[in-house]
Amino acid sequence: MSDDSLSRQTGAAVATVFAGSLMLMVGIFQFIQGLVALVEDEFYVDVADYTFKFDVTTWGWIHVILGAVVALAGLFIFSGNVAARAVGIFLAVLAAIANFLWIPYYPIWSLLIIALCIFVIWGLSTFRLE
Repeated sequence: MSDDSLSRQTGAAVATVFAGSLMLMVGIFQFIQGLVALVEDEFYVDVADYTFKFDVTTWGWIHVILGAVVALAGLFIFSGNVAARAVGIFLAVLAAIANFLWIPYYPIWSLLIIALCIFVIWGLSTFRLE
């Protein structure tokens, strides 16, 4: 095995651990975000005349379910399974879209989660089979 190949495999392993850890963190953050919406819906801004306006409780359930699934997928990333990577990328995109639609309710937090999802996508897509 050449040094270049070893270095690429090490980089892919580091990116995988990074992405799996971020997915776990994003999932937990999103779950808590949804839990807050379910328990104390007055915490979030009341949005008037927004195209994607749902009841805050509905958004809460969306975030709780999506957060649990993203966190679970983050755990499966550590297995090194290629299918887990594909699911992870799909779920990171889904979480980013959900948080994009959530921006009017809690803008700074939504943008932070979107940025973390972008890092997850990057980390999961840098994998190379060699």
